[in-house]
Amino acid sequence: MQKVCIIGASGKLGKYMVQHALDKGYEVVGVCREQSVEKLDPFIDQMTIVPGRTNDRSIVEKAVSGCDGVLTVLVPWGTDNYSSGTAQAVLDFAEPHARLIFSCGWHISRDGKDVYSWKIKFLVNIAGWIAKKVGYVDLDDQVEACDRIFASDTKWTVVRGSDLEEGESQGLPVWSEHVGDPILESNLTRRIDFALFMVEALENDELIQKAPAIVGCQTPSALAHQ
Repeated sequence: MQKVCIIGASGKLGKYMVQHALDKGYEVVGVCREQSVEKLDPFIDQMTIVPGRTNDRSIVEKAVSGCDGVLTVLVPWGTDNYSSGTAQAVLDFAEPHARLIFSCGWHISRDGKDVYSWKIKFLVNIAGWIAKKVGYVDLDDQVEACDRIFASDTKWTVVRGSDLEEGESQGLPVWSEHVGDPILESNLTRRIDFALFMVEALENDELIQKAPAIVGCQTPSALAHQ
């Protein structure tokens, strides 16, 4: 792993991934919307920035060229197939050998065996429906994006994040195959550590074609199952 592309580099999660990738000595290419480029000013001399929408196929094709790994934030913005468009562009244009790491929430299920709390069900079914109606967020499209990834024969990993909080790093999160497993009960991860898991997954072959659900390693449920 020498060169990585971070799609969605200017967001909160993206900026943490940029820093982790630089700390590991990777050459970093970042994609972000033109109006967000200034958010990457702290890294301006340490990375290559490709301005543009992350679902713009020509932008993605340019950015992922020659990259050994691609880290993609699957944001469910709007109602114009933003997530699925981003995922499909990465699947189509990434190098054949590249490790592809995608981020999403716990609501994504690969095999239907996840067990969700009433809170998550409410947020997805009710709040998600309202957000889609007003044109703000489309969780259904994020599901479509992940279905396309799951059907791919590439070296993908879909990292499913719990609720997030800010704060100093607590270390690499722990993970399980299914939401509802006791180790995940605390449902909380530091955002900086979510980013760390994404970057570390680039070189973890155990996670190829898996959809780990993660939780902070210092949360009560994680500590109880160490």
